[in-house]
This record gives sequence, structure tokens and C-alpha cells, in this order.
Amino acid sequence: MLQPPHSSLQVAAVPDQRVPARDRDQDAPWHTEAVCRRDEAGLFFAPSKEPTAARLSREEAAKRVCSRCPVMVECREHALLQPEPYGVWGGLTAAERRVVLARRRRRDLELKKAARAAADRMAG
Repeated sequence: MLQPPHSSLQVAAVPDQRVPARDRDQDAPWHTEAVCRRDEAGLFFAPSKEPTAARLSREEAAKRVCSRCPVMVECREHALLQPEPYGVWGGLTAAERRVVLARRRRRDLELKKAARAAADRMAG
């Protein structure tokens, strides 16, 4: 099995027994429900010098695993907040996460500008 290149990515490589969400302790971390904690961990991280076609195929397979995961949204948000620099997290590749983060930054700037403009209008 491939080892992820970043220590915080170990979550995906650690096998665990899945517990139905309704039976799980509410204080348990979200990743205890992650589908990738089983044997598919190698799909989520690129081996060194992976050819482009192989990378695209592996990433699509990883995304299919993510699509059936009950904690996909939590995983994605974790990867965006960290930010995780490698692998497929929450159905997004590292490049896709960079795009999402850039869009969020632009949106936040636009909201701040709009709030400033509204405050200026009310003050003026």
C-alpha cells in the first residue's frame, strides 16, 4: 500500500471498522465514518512519477469511493480548512481544492467590499 506524502493524511490509510452514524458516539471524529478508511487508501494519493493517464484514472476511482461516503462533506471541509496539499479528499483533488479556495477568497473579498460600501452609504 502506498504511504501518503503528508503525515496528516494518515487518516485515510488507517483501517477501521465502520459504525453506523446512528450508533456512533456523537463525540467521535467525522473520519471514523470515512469509507476510505478501508482498503482503498492507495487510490487517494499519487505514487511518485505517476503518468498523467494513470493519475486521472486513479483520481476518478477515488472520487467514486468518495461519492458513496457518508462524511464526504466533512472530509472536503477538513481538506479545505487545513489545507491538505495532496490527495483526493471529499471528492476533490488538490488542484480542485485550490480552485474552490480561490473562489471562496474572491467571494469573501466581494462581500467585504459590499459591506463597506453599505456602511459608507449609511454613514454618509
